[in-house]
Amino acid sequence: MNFLKTPPLFKQLLPGLVWDLGGAQDKNIYLTFDDGPVPEVTPFVLDTLAAYQARATFFCVGDNVDRHPSIFQQVVQAGHRVGNHTHHHLNGWKTSTATYLEDVSQCETVLVKQHHDLLPERLFRPPYGRVSFRQFRKLRQQYRIIMWDILSGDFDPNFPAEDCLEKSIRHSTPGTIIIFHDSYKAAANLEYVLPRYLDHFASSGYKFSTI
Repeated sequence: MNFLKTPPLFKQLLPGLVWDLGGAQDKNIYLTFDDGPVPEVTPFVLDTLAAYQARATFFCVGDNVDRHPSIFQQVVQAGHRVGNHTHHHLNGWKTSTATYLEDVSQCETVLVKQHHDLLPERLFRPPYGRVSFRQFRKLRQQYRIIMWDILSGDFDPNFPAEDCLEKSIRHSTPGTIIIFHDSYKAAANLEYVLPRYLDHFASSGYKFSTI
């Protein structure tokens, strides 16, 4: 099962990583989207967010930004925040530290080239959530490393969209950071889940903010 509500113990053992934000009285949810931008899927996400006046943080793969700069610009111009997700979506556990850091740097170069107004605080999310301790020590000197409270599981074709929605809603709490994916693999689940997730929490008085 790919769905995951991050256990509190993980957050205590790895305090240098950001797992959630806010407190019990903070009716904010922090939507994040990994792996884009790509045609069709990312524009669908942007249109859906706009319908609810929602803001989100997009962790972009540098190679996709290179391939689809106009879609990346749509993300930025809509008022969303962007972060680094490596250039080639690397698994840190399977990649040497030197190669991994170079790939992160390559992605950052692309982001800066396409978006000159990046905030001074840079955001990074490791693909698959997998980063070695050596990589982490280096990256934390330059980035705020954002993990998650909820992994929606939208990318899993064997995870029914109805279950993805129900579990995402059930486990979301004030300050939740939830991962969705603006990718082709996640498209079918995302098209069902995202508007219903937004509608549920918007009708309960929640706001959707950038990190």
